[in-house]
Formats: sequence, C-alpha cells, structure tokens
Amino acid sequence: MVNPIPRLVRVSDQATATAPKRVTILGSTGSVGRNTVDLIARAPERFAVEALTGYRNVSLLAEQARMLHARLAVIADPDLYGALCEALAGSDVLAAAGPEAVAEAAARPAEWVMAAIVGAAGLKPTLGAVRRGAVVALANKECLVCAGDLMVAEVRAHNAALLPVDSEHSAIFQIFEFERAEAVERVVLTASGGPFRSWSKERMARATPEEAVAHPNWSMGAKISVDSATMMNKGLETIEAYHLFPIEKDQVDVVVHPQSVIHSMVSYCDGSVLAQMGAPDMRTPIAYALAWPRRMSAPVERLDLVRIGALTFEAPDENRFPALRLARAALVAGGSAPAVLNAANEVAVAAFLDRTIGFLDIAAVVEDALAAVPARPLADLDAVYAADDEGRRVAQAAVARRTGKN
Repeated sequence: MVNPIPRLVRVSDQATATAPKRVTILGSTGSVGRNTVDLIARAPERFAVEALTGYRNVSLLAEQARMLHARLAVIADPDLYGALCEALAGSDVLAAAGPEAVAEAAARPAEWVMAAIVGAAGLKPTLGAVRRGAVVALANKECLVCAGDLMVAEVRAHNAALLPVDSEHSAIFQIFEFERAEAVERVVLTASGGPFRSWSKERMARATPEEAVAHPNWSMGAKISVDSATMMNKGLETIEAYHLFPIEKDQVDVVVHPQSVIHSMVSYCDGSVLAQMGAPDMRTPIAYALAWPRRMSAPVERLDLVRIGALTFEAPDENRFPALRLARAALVAGGSAPAVLNAANEVAVAAFLDRTIGFLDIAAVVEDALAAVPARPLADLDAVYAADDEGRRVAQAAVARRTGKN
C-alpha cells in the first residue's frame, strides 16, 4: 500500500513562500471551522480567504465572511440565499446557496482547503478540492471511511495532498517515519472514553442526548460528541488511519486514555513508542495543518505534566461499546461495508438526538444495517453514493422497527 501523505507539496515551496496562503473553509460554521476561523483571524497577514461555506447558520457565516474579507460565502440550504444576501449587504463578499454552490466553492483557486463538512455530505466538495490538486486539510473522516480507496486514488491522480486534522491522525502524522514505514509495528489511537466510560449498560440505556454530548475533555458538535460517547468515532478513525498511513488493517490499536493528553502513538520494531502530546484543543492540529511544514502560534493551554500528575490507560470494553467492533468488522469486509456503517450511524445518531431511539439502539441499528447489506466492490463514486443510500434506507427501517412505526 502506498501512502498519499508524503507527496504532499514541495516543502521548499511552502517554507519560502512570502505571499499570504489562499484558503477555503468548507464547513466554517461548525466546530472545526470556527476554530480554523479563530486561528486565521489571529494571523491575517498570513492568509487570504477565498471562500467560506456553512450549513444553515447565516448570521455566523456572514459575520465570518465580513471579518476575514472572504471573496465568497455559501450557505448549503438554498432557501436561505435571500437571508445570506441581506446579511452580506454593503460588503464585497459574494453570496451563493445550495449544495452545488458548496461544491463550486471547493473548486475555487485556494491552495489550502479545510474539509470540515460533517458526514457523507462532505464527500463531493472535498473530492472537488482534491481534483484540482489542492492541499486538503481533512477533518471529515467520512471521506476516507466511505470512499477510502477511491479518495486516495484521486489524490494520487491529481497530485493533491492530504493533511489529517483529527487530533489522533495529526499526532500520528507528526511522529510517523514515512521513509522507514517498514519499521512501524503498530499505530495506537487514544480515546477519552467519552462521558459514559464508567457507566453500566443499564445506565447507558437511559442516557439522554444532553448527557451524550457533554464530552469530558473536548468541545465538539453534537454528532461527533455522540460518536465519542458510543466510541464509533474511534471505529471510524481506525478505518481512516488504514487509508492515511502505509499500514495493514490489523496494525491499528485503540487504547482508552481518559486525560486526552497523549493524542496517539506509533510503535516501532526496536521497542520504541513515540507519542504526540498536548492539551485537548482542536486548534493545535488545525494550526499544524494551516502552517505545515512550519508551525504557527496557537492560543492553547500549555501542557503541564506536573499539574496533571498521572496518565492512565485502559483497554476499550467492546461489550459496552460495540461500535468499535462493528467498525473493525466493516474495515475487514471492505468494499461498501464502511459506507453502510457510516450511513447507518448517521441515521441512528440523528434518531437518538431526536429522542426517537435510545442510546444503546445506535449500535444496534448499525449492526442491523451491516447484517442486511452485503459488502460489494466500489468501482466508482456512484457506487459509494448507492451504498450510502442503501445503508440509510435499511437503518431508517431499523429505527422504525424499534419505535413501532414500521
């Protein structure tokens, strides 16, 4: 397996550039997007903003576009075009709306693109940025979960680049010796364990959405927070790591580390284990991707190991958190299985947040979908979209069965 990351861009071009880096943020109103905007606003001389996109938060998108002097602002919901135009009135920012406009924003001439649209909806615009050879900071793990082999092939074909933004994959990227990948024995993803790490299954069965999104360490959006609570996020990250790094499917481990200080580790054949550490703040991996191959200042808490005192580790409990087991099974099955896994999970999480199903039903719905939809080869992106659609239909039926609405 050949990894797409080492190609990236020529280091000399990036290291000696003096002109502002032109950037686009896909999903600027979400958690990762807001943190990216914060960093860019603190160093306006280093960046020029081409485009910003958001889902439905018109007021925040317009505020960001005005502050960063973006050329274009796009709201994904076409019904909100008028509201966006009104919010941008008197500025030089162009306005657009709808999914196609989001994809067109990704195709505009920005050398660096933050791909932070949550879920499978981010696949098309991220692919658009890849196909014009951009450096893509990847915060949308679903792009590699749903279409990993195809996405990597497009990266190579169009001389593009991927920089991981998930804190775990950014950590691995910073300590992985790509020139000596054969010396790597394992990569180890750390997991906080989420808000229910010590809860019994009986107690989790009664968990509310408010409890599930109350992450103990990280500030994230609702969907990602629920994925952390079920540990599906670590399952998705396992699949993503396989596609990002030159490793085999059985070379990814997960360990629960409640303090979220060590963000991931790489184990080498000589017994060495390298770890990347830092305070749990997404602005650190975002800053790393923004400034790569250099580093930039980030307004994050500095790590104080003396104050922390101790770092602890546990094996994940796949009886209480079966999502991790399901994700590994989907990775082994390959083909369309990870896309079905992701689609079913999105449906189930949405149903839980709507209080339609219980917390433990999330993994059960995903398991039903994986059992009902056989893994098929993915020859092209149409096959990815078909697998996503099928996974959603089956998951919606599974949700209906649990609510007596079938």
